[in-house]
Amino acid sequence: MTKHTITPPAAPILGEAYVCDCGEELPNRMSAEVHAAETGQCSVCLGSAEEQVAPGFAPGLTRGCTSCAATGRRREQVVWQLAYAEAEQLITMSVVRDVVAGFDGPFHLSEVADVVRSGLGVQAGRLPVGPRVRDLLLRLQAAGEITMLSAPDELLAGTDVVLYRDPQWQRARTLGT
Repeated sequence: MTKHTITPPAAPILGEAYVCDCGEELPNRMSAEVHAAETGQCSVCLGSAEEQVAPGFAPGLTRGCTSCAATGRRREQVVWQLAYAEAEQLITMSVVRDVVAGFDGPFHLSEVADVVRSGLGVQAGRLPVGPRVRDLLLRLQAAGEITMLSAPDELLAGTDVVLYRDPQWQRARTLGT
């Protein structure tokens, strides 16, 4: 059985190619993703099971790939993508907005996700509730409906790229009261 882990160029200089353990040279990221998908590898981590936390900013900082549950396999990636698509259908902006309206003071991402999960009757691990709720909370923040209160847990590239583990927000209209 041939191993298919694709290695990106060490320093992305024009003309450098991705290389697969099977010996195939892949001229760019797109061809590397296609090769990964064709060989059953995750097209995000290219079969390595690791992803950069902040691509282009902190090259040495990696974590287990969130698209394939750190397996490096395409099957798990597709299952996660389908689960996220299902979560998008169930967890709408109005659902999150209603949950947020129930908080008088500050609330954490995990608290909102727990309320959404129990409100929908979804058992833990069934759907990626946290990532979907996070995305919607960030949209509410961008719209000015909520304000983030948390300081970053980690600075990955100075103040340009930061990491929040369980951020805290508050409804914007309750900040002064």
